[in-house]
Amino acid sequence: MKKSMKEMMTLKPAPADSSYLPIAWEYREVIEEQIAKETWGKVFFFSAADGIGEAEGRAVELKDVSGAGLFLVLDNGTEVRADRIITLFGKPGAAFDEYQAYGNSCMDCTGGYDPDELG
Repeated sequence: MKKSMKEMMTLKPAPADSSYLPIAWEYREVIEEQIAKETWGKVFFFSAADGIGEAEGRAVELKDVSGAGLFLVLDNGTEVRADRIITLFGKPGAAFDEYQAYGNSCMDCTGGYDPDELG
């Protein structure tokens, strides 16, 4: 993945195992549809090094890299792994549920206290 993305926010470090996870067919169809329409816009995604990244451009290709996964290629050369896309031009991507879980996680937190201390 190219480093030409704008940083949005930093999350917890990525897990040690960042293996590609196959995406559901509907996410692949959304990507292919945006390529066919030559859509231009923003893509938000999880970045192993930086938390959440943002890239802007036109969707031009869906590239299957053996052993690495499926990548969305933008017209500016930015490659984003399909299973890490949070939103693609405003539409939920394969990693949207994971992103939403970060937002909901504080609802379950104990404010830094051990649950036994709150009892």
